[in-house]
Amino acid sequence: MELISASTVLKELGHATRLGIYKKLVKAGPQGLPVGDLQKQLEIPASTLSHHISSLISVSLVRQERQGRTLYCHACYEKLSALIAFLTEECCTGADGLHNTNNDVGE
Repeated sequence: MELISASTVLKELGHATRLGIYKKLVKAGPQGLPVGDLQKQLEIPASTLSHHISSLISVSLVRQERQGRTLYCHACYEKLSALIAFLTEECCTGADGLHNTNNDVGE
């Protein structure tokens, strides 16, 4: 992943609603979630959800698939993996504490 691509992906994930959408889709697993279920869980208007999903699709974090009359959203795990690899390999080289899983982040 290139710097510009990574910054664009991070920009889209930098919005709380979009991050919430993506988090729910990642937790849903490969089967994804119907858009209607996602809307109910997030308690946001359909037009707002559509706008945010479009933003996530534009950077390939989310894809949509129609199954019959139901539109499903799926997290694109390969894009997430590429972003994580970019951050750990390119940005965090030499960060000794990076691999310590007992970090007190945010405290």
